[in-house]
Amino acid sequence: MEEAVQEVQANRAVLSVPDRALRDQLQARRQRLREALPRVQKPERLAELLQQVDAALESMDAGTFGLCETCHDPIESDRLLANPLCRHCLDHLSPTEQRALERDLALAFQVQRGLLPQATCAVDGWSVAYHYEPAGSVSGDYCDLIPLEDDTALFLIGDITGKGIAASMLMAHLHAIFRSLTITRQPVADLVSGANRVFSQGISSSHFATLACGSLGHGGVVDICNAGHCRPLHVSRHGVATIDGTGVPLGILPDWEYTSHRLCLEAGDSLVLYTDGLSEAFNAGNQQYGAARLAKLLQQHGTLASKDLLGAILEDLKAFRSRHSPADDLTIMVIRRVGVDGAAHA
Repeated sequence: MEEAVQEVQANRAVLSVPDRALRDQLQARRQRLREALPRVQKPERLAELLQQVDAALESMDAGTFGLCETCHDPIESDRLLANPLCRHCLDHLSPTEQRALERDLALAFQVQRGLLPQATCAVDGWSVAYHYEPAGSVSGDYCDLIPLEDDTALFLIGDITGKGIAASMLMAHLHAIFRSLTITRQPVADLVSGANRVFSQGISSSHFATLACGSLGHGGVVDICNAGHCRPLHVSRHGVATIDGTGVPLGILPDWEYTSHRLCLEAGDSLVLYTDGLSEAFNAGNQQYGAARLAKLLQQHGTLASKDLLGAILEDLKAFRSRHSPADDLTIMVIRRVGVDGAAHA
């Protein structure tokens, strides 16, 4: 868990100009505390909290908000957004505060794991396997498979800007948006357009998310929308083809109207989707894994079942990295057309 704390520490950034939302949050908290004070029998704790809120607001006015009271270095922005009453950076937390942070990170990890689909999934006519590997204790990658009532499904893979707790919270936010919007049964492009509008309303201008979202339909039909994400690969007997993007990342232009590509997969064809934790992985010689190496591997092993093809990618990545530690979150999804609709999955 010490590594998890170091991960949060690496994302340290001072709020040079106090965010208006933080000020509003503190003022609302002060109002609630003042209203509650006369109604409690032991007001000492509330009075202490009120003093902390007032001190935070005063530091905003003085231009010192977000600085550690011990070393005067910036407090981690993720922690300030979660709790604007933070007064010390991670280097100067008390042992009690350190243990509380470790518990929070462990809980965030458990919550995020609970949002993932089953390790191997089957949809009528399709088989899906994925690998999800945070670089730290939590991940900013997004991965989901949503079965629909007509034996079709939606697949999603994405990457939130940044790392750590803030990115994982935005990932959960995006997960909830898509899970809510799927009940409307919109075409993929309309679904992504609607999700972009909702997502844009709840984030700061410094955050965005790349995303590939597609539908697995009957007869091998796939509609796929790529919002600035790594280009998915279509593996077939004809070779390996890339699927181009259809729009900007989510959270940049709220009114962007996305489009989608339609393709038809034959039995034995596969789609391979991934985050840049794969293509931008480095080895000890500071070389990148790259999309070209992945395409070459898929050319050689494209006939494998989804789970086996995923395993071949991971083995090749492991050999490439050798003992070089991953610097980014990694997610890979392999979707294989296994036969006619209604047939047994293979």
